[in-house]
Amino acid sequence: MTQARPRKIVFGLLPWPERQAVGEALRTETVGGLVLLTAAVIALVWANSPWNTAYESLRDFHFGIPALGLDLSVEHWAADGLLAVFFLVAGIELKRELVVGELRTPATAALPVIAALCGMAVPAALYTLTAAAGGGSLGGWAVPMATDIAFALAVLAVISTHLPAALRAFLLTLAVVDDLGAILIIALFFTSNLNFWALAGAFAGLALFSLLQRFRVRGWWWYVPLGIAIWALMYNSGVHATVAGVAMGLILRTTRETGEEQSPAARVSHLVHPFSAGVAVPLFALFAAGVVVSGDALTKVFTEPEPLAVVVGQVAGKTLGIFLGTYAAVRFTRASLNPDLAWADVLGLAVLAGIGFTVALLIGELSFTDPVRAEHVKAAVLLGSLTAALLASGLLRRRNRIYKRLCEEEERDEDADGIPDIYQVDALPSSDTTR
Repeated sequence: MTQARPRKIVFGLLPWPERQAVGEALRTETVGGLVLLTAAVIALVWANSPWNTAYESLRDFHFGIPALGLDLSVEHWAADGLLAVFFLVAGIELKRELVVGELRTPATAALPVIAALCGMAVPAALYTLTAAAGGGSLGGWAVPMATDIAFALAVLAVISTHLPAALRAFLLTLAVVDDLGAILIIALFFTSNLNFWALAGAFAGLALFSLLQRFRVRGWWWYVPLGIAIWALMYNSGVHATVAGVAMGLILRTTRETGEEQSPAARVSHLVHPFSAGVAVPLFALFAAGVVVSGDALTKVFTEPEPLAVVVGQVAGKTLGIFLGTYAAVRFTRASLNPDLAWADVLGLAVLAGIGFTVALLIGELSFTDPVRAEHVKAAVLLGSLTAALLASGLLRRRNRIYKRLCEEEERDEDADGIPDIYQVDALPSSDTTR
């Protein structure tokens, strides 16, 4: 009689190399998230202060090189230029996940991919139903689909929760898949008046970028000017310029060769990720989150169909999509939840993923050209993100005593060799088994 194959344990102990990579990424994102949170608060206070005219003047100030089609406002430089750096890092992280991370095999990719896809589809569906019921525009269906990993981690830092590494890694992978969905949506649905010559030039630049990687050419003086040229050509092509960032991130090699301390992707991420998290994204937030908050503006969030649909999609849609997607994936793969955790932990994580600040603001700007309606949608994104943050804080804090115990077990290093003792137990099972 054959023995039944042991069930895979979901949210168990991560492999040590994966744990190190995730830990480094999350530390940068957490610090960047706190800076992002600060920038958003400054933007809101400044826009609602007696000096709001100065804020608007700075945000709308134009500069650039008109002859190259690059005469943009400060706000647009932040959205089209600085966020290209953010998407470069997102592209690198996605490539890493596909090559050596959770997305490298169908078995490990199934759970986060199914959860992320449900976490994008359900908010879009709820937005569409809510907006249609109120007779509003359906053009903002993509606004509530995104998860802002930096803002979510900042919330975890503020409430001082000790969420286990496996849950944080799951949240990070969700956000990576979300970012891919966002960039595909931006490329497919927010492209107009294509300039095929500029687009051909951008693709030629990407081909050259790929050849430089293939022939192992090193030196920033090759890649930085080429990257700027690709970005400028992509912008002038009519495709949103952030697509250039994610494309270059996906091209960078993520595997080390003999004699290399780091792969090219790891080197670029190490250099650029702090700038992206600590400067680029917060500056975008500074000029995108400056919404005038008044009784009338808040009323419009709940009385106009589009802003209301955004809030419903962010708070209810993300929660239902990710929770039900995760539950279905676990049941479909005949896996078992880590016995140290409960479905309440997944619910808290699903609510936290409703924080869609950065990418949601970007897609909101692209979806609504009417400035008044765009401001109301921005207010809805901020309110929806705040609501998700508060609800998730309450849910996760209730379980923090358990999280703290699990984290202490994962971090214990009595022999002080830099590797937690839990990874040095004799005959330690794989990450698919319980502790």
